[in-house]
Amino acid sequence: MSGAPPQVKICGITNLADGELAVELGAWALGMIFYEQSPRRCSTAEAETIASALRRKVELCGVFVNAPLEQVVAQSEAVGLSLLQFNGEEGPAFCAEAARRTGARVIKAVQVSMAGDVRDLERFHVDFHLLDARAKDPGKLALRGGTGETFDWTLVRARRSKVPLILSGGLSAENVAAAIAATAPYAVDTASGTESAPGRKDPDRLRDFFAAVASTERSAPAMAGGNA
Repeated sequence: MSGAPPQVKICGITNLADGELAVELGAWALGMIFYEQSPRRCSTAEAETIASALRRKVELCGVFVNAPLEQVVAQSEAVGLSLLQFNGEEGPAFCAEAARRTGARVIKAVQVSMAGDVRDLERFHVDFHLLDARAKDPGKLALRGGTGETFDWTLVRARRSKVPLILSGGLSAENVAAAIAATAPYAVDTASGTESAPGRKDPDRLRDFFAAVASTERSAPAMAGGNA
């Protein structure tokens, strides 16, 4: 069954100007990364500025990697997050408690290299599942996303969950339409594919990405194709 194009989550937002442009173009959610090892880390002060200006216009998502629960709660309250994204080894109980303590909806992310990675997400009864690429370069594994790499989209066929899917991993204006056709996600997520440098968006790339998504329709995943 076809329908409207997927929602768009713009991740790696570090400044208000980039956030405002993303919202102007129709972003559903802005991802602000609170992970020290990320080149796209957003300071709490900047996140508060972004949230103060945009909280009534867009979902505000904090991205965490194995952060203590108390830190997640404090950051969520300080910024006023409406979404929490967990990119580490956080388990189902941690995700549930974070949701209970903050009132925010939860995205559980996993880095995919095989069908088992996709199936493992079914343990998580959260609001959204996010599939990202597992870095092929061992030196990039610690980044936990934002590597610009894609994964084999045909692996999404292993998914049986009804939890809405967010597709990530090397998405750009050039490949997002094919990704949508192959996986029929609820939303697509981009970081490096719309940047001029880590944490800095390229306005033209951002506009091209939204245009490419707008040209698609959500439908049942294609039975052939995918990404090598």
